[in-house]
Amino acid sequence: MQCVCTHLMWELLMFLLFSPYRECDMNFLIVETTLMPLFLFLSSLYLFHAVKVSAVEVNTPEEIFVENGTDAKLPCTFTSVEVISSAASVSWSFQPEGAATRISFFYYFNGKPYPGKDIPFKDRITWAGDLNKKDASISISNMQFRDNGTYICDVKNPPDIVVKPGEIRVRVVEKDLHAGFPTDGASGQENLTVSEGNHVFGNTSCH
Repeated sequence: MQCVCTHLMWELLMFLLFSPYRECDMNFLIVETTLMPLFLFLSSLYLFHAVKVSAVEVNTPEEIFVENGTDAKLPCTFTSVEVISSAASVSWSFQPEGAATRISFFYYFNGKPYPGKDIPFKDRITWAGDLNKKDASISISNMQFRDNGTYICDVKNPPDIVVKPGEIRVRVVEKDLHAGFPTDGASGQENLTVSEGNHVFGNTSCH
């Protein structure tokens, strides 16, 4: 497509600029006026293909439920047409329930995690992803009711850019709320990974 556009643009440009009838034939002015919009259209089409920008697609569950006092994994995966490079980065932010502002609390770049040092997530964040596998997940230990809110996963893989970050609404609930879930016979731990559409119950351990 790009080659065809280039060829047609070149032919039209030569005709419009160097036609021997340009200065002496009034009919040429009509032809020139007619062809100019076509030339402009082909130019814009060429530029669209030449300066095409890709986008990272971020995927997260819409909502997860986590038991109070347990660890929670926040799943975040992405797709990108570009090879994952050292310039790829992941950032996580948090919008508390009922709040209008977001708090940035985690950054991953060049193979290194940079957890936030501020309350409420100090010393509680662990990198649980693998960018080579297009996984940008994190884990948060000792979930509390104050951790209720929306968690935003943003991935950049230049020259790909994110169109829309993934958002997860996290609901922290009482431990005994999930009583009755099937257990893993080998470990005796409750299996709380239950998918219901876009709603996910996070993995937790009950002792």
